[in-house]
Amino acid sequence: MTLPRIVPRDEWRAAREELLAKEKAATRARDALNAERRRLPMVELDKEYVFESGDGKATLLDLFRGRYQLIVYHFMFAPEWEAGCRSCSAFLDQIGHLAHLRARGTEFAAVSRAPYIRILPFKARMGWTVPWYSSYATDFNQDFRVSFEEAGEAAGEAAEGGIVERPGLSCFLRDRDRIFHTYSTYGRGLDGLGSTTSLLDLTALGRQEEWEEPRGRASELGAPAGSPRIRYHDEYED
Repeated sequence: MTLPRIVPRDEWRAAREELLAKEKAATRARDALNAERRRLPMVELDKEYVFESGDGKATLLDLFRGRYQLIVYHFMFAPEWEAGCRSCSAFLDQIGHLAHLRARGTEFAAVSRAPYIRILPFKARMGWTVPWYSSYATDFNQDFRVSFEEAGEAAGEAAEGGIVERPGLSCFLRDRDRIFHTYSTYGRGLDGLGSTTSLLDLTALGRQEEWEEPRGRASELGAPAGSPRIRYHDEYED
């Protein structure tokens, strides 16, 4: 029998409390790991990328939409494909209302190698409102290690011309017009992501809660001290 054992309530409660102690230890370990991630050094970007969107051309700075942070989901969509990757589509389906991220000075966008003329009908089919940009005429995907000429390093899906794609996520920080790359993750590193807090935990400013280490970082960029109270998504002031 592969299903869980059937036991009396008292035995279940004892087993549950034993597991709860391990869950709390895992939560503390995750908090420590997130703090260590926020202490990672960052790299200033001096290369100009020009993306294509429904509003025309956009630079990487434009993708921030005036906010302090940018989270980019590297969506697998090769130029010759008629539709985007199924697993990447499932990931975007998990992304909730962006108001909660934006209230914490963080923008979210998807970026793919496919020309925008291919992205647009697929985005409409999926009913997504997430900002989505084409990096077709840039080296953005190659520079952030989600498109390869050889399959060796990345497990992904081969596209025409021997280019291999893999899903990933990259985080950026803005200080006025200066842009810094703070973090990237790929493949299994995307497991468990999708909620507002799980995405913020990957960024240099984190959730911007008082208890997070290192403290006071967001205020160095002029952001309000402490994360705003959770509200209905139509109650935030942008």
